[in-house]
Amino acid sequence: MSLGSRGSSSSSGGRGVNLPVEVWRVVLAYLPLPELGRCSLVCRAWRELILSLDNTRWRQLCLGLPECPRHPNWPSQPHLEPSSWREALRQHAIANRTWSRHAHPELQPSACLHLFRRRKERRVWQVGSGLELETLRGALGVAGSYDRVVLHPGVYEEQAELVLKVPVEVVGLGRLGDVALLVSLEQQCPTARLSNLVFMPAWFSTVVYKTSSGHVQLDNCNFEGAQLQIRGPGTCHARFCSFSQGSSTHFLGVALSLLDSCDFSGSDSASVTVEGAPATERNWACKHLAALARITTSWTSPGSGSPAGDTLDGHSGATQPPGATITLEDWSKGEMESRRRGGGGEEGVCQDTVIEDGWSDSAPSDEEEEEEEGKGEEGSGQGNNSLNYRLAHSHHGLSHLLRPNQDVSPDFPSLTPEVRTLTEELQRDPGAQALIETVQGCVLRRCLFRDGKGGVHVCNHGNARLEGNVFRGLTYAVRCIQNATIVMLRNEVCECRASGVFLRLSSQGLIADNNIHSNGEAGLDIRKGADPIILCNRIHSGLRSGIVVLGNGRGSIRSNQIYNNKEAGVYILFNGNPVVSGNHIFQGQAAGIAVNENGRGVIVENVIRENQWGGADIRRGGDPVLRNNYICHGYSDGVVVGERGRGLIEGNHIYNNKGCGVWLMSSSLPQLLGNYITHNRMYGLAVFCRKDPDGGGTREGGQEGGGRGGGQENFHEEGELLAWEGDLDSEDERLSARRSISTALVEGNCISRNGAVGLYVKSSEPLNVVANLVNGNRGAGVAVLQSGQLTRLVANCVHGNGRGGVTVERECRVELRGNGVYDNGGHGVSFRGDGQVVENDVVGNRGYGIRLSDSADVKVLRNRVQPVQGCGIAVLGPAKAVVHDNLVFQGQPGNVKPPLHRDPGNVGSALRNNSVLKHSNRTCSSAPPWVLENPPPRPLSDRPSSLPPSSSCHPSHFAISMTTRITATVESGCHNNGSVFCTIL
Repeated sequence: MSLGSRGSSSSSGGRGVNLPVEVWRVVLAYLPLPELGRCSLVCRAWRELILSLDNTRWRQLCLGLPECPRHPNWPSQPHLEPSSWREALRQHAIANRTWSRHAHPELQPSACLHLFRRRKERRVWQVGSGLELETLRGALGVAGSYDRVVLHPGVYEEQAELVLKVPVEVVGLGRLGDVALLVSLEQQCPTARLSNLVFMPAWFSTVVYKTSSGHVQLDNCNFEGAQLQIRGPGTCHARFCSFSQGSSTHFLGVALSLLDSCDFSGSDSASVTVEGAPATERNWACKHLAALARITTSWTSPGSGSPAGDTLDGHSGATQPPGATITLEDWSKGEMESRRRGGGGEEGVCQDTVIEDGWSDSAPSDEEEEEEEGKGEEGSGQGNNSLNYRLAHSHHGLSHLLRPNQDVSPDFPSLTPEVRTLTEELQRDPGAQALIETVQGCVLRRCLFRDGKGGVHVCNHGNARLEGNVFRGLTYAVRCIQNATIVMLRNEVCECRASGVFLRLSSQGLIADNNIHSNGEAGLDIRKGADPIILCNRIHSGLRSGIVVLGNGRGSIRSNQIYNNKEAGVYILFNGNPVVSGNHIFQGQAAGIAVNENGRGVIVENVIRENQWGGADIRRGGDPVLRNNYICHGYSDGVVVGERGRGLIEGNHIYNNKGCGVWLMSSSLPQLLGNYITHNRMYGLAVFCRKDPDGGGTREGGQEGGGRGGGQENFHEEGELLAWEGDLDSEDERLSARRSISTALVEGNCISRNGAVGLYVKSSEPLNVVANLVNGNRGAGVAVLQSGQLTRLVANCVHGNGRGGVTVERECRVELRGNGVYDNGGHGVSFRGDGQVVENDVVGNRGYGIRLSDSADVKVLRNRVQPVQGCGIAVLGPAKAVVHDNLVFQGQPGNVKPPLHRDPGNVGSALRNNSVLKHSNRTCSSAPPWVLENPPPRPLSDRPSSLPPSSSCHPSHFAISMTTRITATVESGCHNNGSVFCTIL
């Protein structure tokens, strides 16, 4: 016979039979397994033909195995076909031979004697009612090494423990369930195999099988209310077994054991317990099990697919993948959709940031209305030589930040970094790669844990490896405690009543590429010194937070997608101190990252977007490092620093949030350095005096930044009533580990193009605002409405804002030094409080240059002022002012307002030694234009001239460095408060 293609003829020898390939497949489908193997060795065409029988004959052979007739994807996904039935059958064959490899002794020294040695035949013992052997005890008493004991249908009960002293194979005849054993077996031989049996506990013990030295293989067995116990150096290989009605497995000090495709349900405690460090002694089966554990599965792992109904934003209309970057059209559509869901108005999403006072940045003040009336008359018409009278200021110290920055522009949202793949992360982290290669212990693959209390419990230096398992409907999925080590790869953890994965007491390991969702508490709970590596997981749709780190918990949380959780994506509290980097945290129903109750952490290079509350929320002693993150498209504020919040907030891109860019509350002491705060709908940076009621950190509507509180994140079902406060170290230890900050610092930030005031201050605490660019905001650049203690504005550039440059209201204490206030739509500086205005450049503003009114008590010294159409420096009403040594340039040629003005009834102010340059003094049309020199336009910079400005660098890199400032005694800013100290160049 010969194999020919359809429509062609070929012959083998003299005569040949030509059949189509389809007919050959029908013929070969009747061959047994050995004959299929021989046919595949004939030639390449025959091999391809044999391989094409995958879904027919190979499937039939795989499901027809007497030792294990179950589907290869049982129990988690039996409805899915494996990628290769032939490969599944090959793995079955390898596992079937493993248990008996110890049966072949080593060759004797004499090869001649070995040739004449007779091979011992395996005997088969039939056991059952009416047969020669009626009891299992009797069969084990007569069976020889590697004999086969076949149990006929029935129930076999023993009143005392049975001991396996020789290697045997015990097989149940018929369907699974026909043979039931009520026994307690102890293995004292090197190897044994049991298949197609149902184990139930005997009356005297729940342990139905145990071994402490040998290897046992369990195929297609059921355990009902029983326990399997393996103690190192013993080993176990369980395949396609069911553990139900409170059954469990207990591994004590095992070096390596393998549970493959097992079903665990209805457990009263943990289904699998791994305890103790792996035994240093190894038995003969370890090398064979290690080879099996290294075999990569060719069919789809249960945890790799998306669960049914999994959406990104909690409603069925979402089609965007978790890692995708949102476009402007998507943002607009989502915005309209959220308005519809919120009742048709923006109040549904922005009500948290309403400020309850009578001041509004959208409505002009009385003085600004007065100036607006004159704009139509004076207009913008200037003389032909008016440019000679304009003061150039484009080369000030922060001018490089005025260039369009693509990183923060809403036209370029795709520049947010993509999440790294697991392969990329492992290449960057040799430690994580080493964990994958070395950690074994108890290996669980493709198992299903469901409808019980616990899944896997690893403790007391135990090692476990979990791959492709499904944990569903448990109290908790995985607990790793007491210096244990765990590796979790491609598992699905869902619908747990408490946290999905729980690590504490110095446990460690790698949790990578898992799908963790829809759990009642946190997806991952890390506490008490646990330090895992968490890579490339999808953590979503939880009823509480995505990841919780507390009680000195640490960990490296990288490149995960954390979304659609009801509380914070990552919640850090009670001295939790993880590294959170490269994650995408989005579409959460609370904050993206919440740091609370003395939490710490290093939070870098994350994309935090589209969260309902603050992108990052820091409160009640939280003290993180928040660096180089993208915090954008939030439905509330970008960063919230609540009462007693601290931390270093540096180099972040905070943009397109519907609330404020950054919201600071009084008594918080953060450092904001080098952030881009742009295109937010409300204030760029708001420093607000409201206290959190009862330390709860709430805003309007009763919402809280981090979650619902600390005391609810415990396993109530387990009776663990340990409050989170019990995980705290001493306050002295915490404070000694971090820097001491006494005044909030805002330095080197770019606060640009926000929908209201750039910097809004209503605070009762001191504040230092140094070397910031406040540019192009729709309201005023800086508005200080309340300042119970001194607010210092030093070396800032306030440029091109829709209304005034700097506005200081009554009863505020403010110092302005070394700032450049340019081209704003209202007054340059409007001062109604107490303080001093020293060495500033106030140029090109539409209203007055410096306006002092009401109860102001101010020193105005050595400033350079040029308005467009108002007075240069005006002292109005009962204001008390000392105006000395200022240089005032007249504005437009048509400006008739006096450069220096004081109300006639004002006798408490002094104007001395001021210089005025008027247009009438410039009789020569060829006179050089006015310039700001000695010094050049403020703010000044110490940036090296050889270093070109770059929009990709943080503003703080080129701003005035804190370490290069000097402290000097300066003039009193408030007449009744003596001298003050400030930082100057």
